[in-house]
Amino acid sequence: MSTAPSRVFAARLVGLPIFDPQGDQVAKVRDFVVALRSEASQPRVLGMVAEVFGRRRIFVPMTRVTNIDSGQVYTTGLLNMRRFEQRPTETLLIGQILDRTVGIKGSEVTGTVFDVAMEQARTRDWVLSRVALQEPSRGFRRRGQTHVVEWSEVTGLIRSEESQGATHLLAAIQEMRPADAASMIHDLPPARRSAVVAALDDERLADVLEELPEEDQVEILGHLDSERAADVLEEMSPDDAADLIADLPPETAATLLGLMEPEEAEDVRRLMSYVENTAGAMMTPEPVILGPDATIADALAHVRNPELTPSLAALVYVCRPPLETPTGKLLGVAHIQRLLREPPSTLVAGALDVSMENLPPEASIDEVAAHLATYNLVAAPVVDDNGHLLGAVTVDDLLDHMLPEGWRDRATRPLTPQARRPGVGRG
Repeated sequence: MSTAPSRVFAARLVGLPIFDPQGDQVAKVRDFVVALRSEASQPRVLGMVAEVFGRRRIFVPMTRVTNIDSGQVYTTGLLNMRRFEQRPTETLLIGQILDRTVGIKGSEVTGTVFDVAMEQARTRDWVLSRVALQEPSRGFRRRGQTHVVEWSEVTGLIRSEESQGATHLLAAIQEMRPADAASMIHDLPPARRSAVVAALDDERLADVLEELPEEDQVEILGHLDSERAADVLEEMSPDDAADLIADLPPETAATLLGLMEPEEAEDVRRLMSYVENTAGAMMTPEPVILGPDATIADALAHVRNPELTPSLAALVYVCRPPLETPTGKLLGVAHIQRLLREPPSTLVAGALDVSMENLPPEASIDEVAAHLATYNLVAAPVVDDNGHLLGAVTVDDLLDHMLPEGWRDRATRPLTPQARRPGVGRG
């Protein structure tokens, strides 16, 4: 094995790319698998949990790791694509050890684990060498003291806890993109998942729910009290909220819709009124809508909103009042690429693309796909018989409905030819 740093901290490696010998990225680091045998036996790091294309989690033995530095991990390129399944004798460093309450031998100090260092022993095995822990907070806004100690000085590392918190695991998840956070939450043990979900704020939980498989969405929402479940649904995009509510038992769905803010619930009910897999059911009712007197500067200011997806920010829709869906008559759409070439003080109405046909709400999924492909679009307006804008279908809405059921939890193909070679199991 080539030269590697003498010590690396596991939490800092989560999300790093994993490269093969040719320099091609084949996966991302998601967690580390360790064997915790006894307080007297130094914990051995068996391997990494890596995420490959399609969010499949696989096991990469540490014997396949050739180098780890602050920015990437290198492997031999020999990856076993079989889905990772945790064994009873194994513990996940990030998923299960972070936030575990431990003590320091010979003292009254206790705290929660916020990181763990690992390094190579003389045997070339990777082992846990140090534990970073934080004492409880002392008074208002005073963080507890932190300690980094040898693993042998720590007590309680082996013991699992019924009431284990989620502070430090939550901090790691908060740094991730919603799709990556969803992937980690999906693979957490049930108790840890519940603790993380309880600690996430409503907006962040909504972002994560949108990226989870349907069965996970229903399960998580089912464990929330009704008031919080309604609050989370309000934070979700209306089309995703409508899809999730449609999967719930009718009584539960009715209860949650009744607890939501009337305007938010109305958008969801309207989307649910359309036949499944039609433009009306797939659309978002909240595209960027402007009046006929809006300037190009106004349009550019609206699409700078960081909460807009790239596909929603690609078009602005110019309508007569009212400017909330269903709007007044749609006058046309303007492509942001075109607006960037025009003086900011001019009216958006002067740069409309009036040649493009609109989608009716009853358009099938195949018709929507053909429409976007024909006009080389990433979004398109959905308009009723009277010319009122009802919403917009984006290419990501379309893909969500066209991909096979359960696509979020399945791999479709390995990244590289090397990834198809058989790997080595964990010892």
